[in-house]
Amino acid sequence: MSSTSPDLEVASDNRTKEATATTSRPSSGPDRPGAKLRGILAILTSATSAQTGAAIGAHAFPAMGPIGVVAVRQVVAAAVLLPAARPKLHRLGWQQWWPCLVLGGVFLTMNLAVYSAIDRIGLGLAVTLEFLGPLTIALLSSRGVREIGLAALAGIGVYVLILPGPASDLIGIGLGLLGGAGWAAYILTNSLAGRRLSGLQAPAVGSLISATMAIPILVWLAVDGRLWGQPLLLAATAGVLSSAIPYAADLTALRYVPKRFFAVFTSVHPVIAALAGVVVLGQLLSFHEWLGIAIVVIANVLATLRTR
Repeated sequence: MSSTSPDLEVASDNRTKEATATTSRPSSGPDRPGAKLRGILAILTSATSAQTGAAIGAHAFPAMGPIGVVAVRQVVAAAVLLPAARPKLHRLGWQQWWPCLVLGGVFLTMNLAVYSAIDRIGLGLAVTLEFLGPLTIALLSSRGVREIGLAALAGIGVYVLILPGPASDLIGIGLGLLGGAGWAAYILTNSLAGRRLSGLQAPAVGSLISATMAIPILVWLAVDGRLWGQPLLLAATAGVLSSAIPYAADLTALRYVPKRFFAVFTSVHPVIAALAGVVVLGQLLSFHEWLGIAIVVIANVLATLRTR
């Protein structure tokens, strides 16, 4: 006769089965073996696609200008994102609509500023200046003397990158900084819209709004005979590479790596932009430009690591 009661035996048996099931169940999420490598590959895919798309779109600038490439890109982004997200527009209330309306305006303004800057000062410099937007968000969310030091380091990086002088394209630099402000606004607005709409619905609705705002530009280009042939194909390719693929790759990356790691590793954008400028557009950078890009990237990494 056993000294253990039947109830205890059943409980013990259940615990054994649960433990066996737990140990035999494959791990999931960021702790899964190889997860970080997959996350890194997804982030690199996103950055490479986005910056290659921008470089390809730049080839259409002589025919339709940056404004035309951006207009086509917004329409392509909406055409890709809306079927994927399938937002129920008739069910959205004002608390959901207004962040999306702002997001649509931010999409159009940010991309117009950045593509116009690319046209004037080159891809690497334009994207580095744009990256000051996320860096500013990271610094503002931190507190202390070190954050002031990091802001100063970023400022030094920008100065080394530009080396301002009489020949500097101040309009192009200003457009790059406007793109950075747009990226910061995108982060804040998309965060708010994302809390009120699930999945890709917020960027899908925002893309629909920005595409609608871009329709007059497309009509003007069509009437002027510039919305045709190879330039149109290049602009549409930029829309896919710079919008659809990065969205999907970023979502994939966030399944495998923590948000902080994701934020830090996106610092590769200015470097890949500079490389895309060299390879696709033949825009060679001098030593001081590479050095400035490196300093801005380092400042961003340190700021992100210190941000909760």
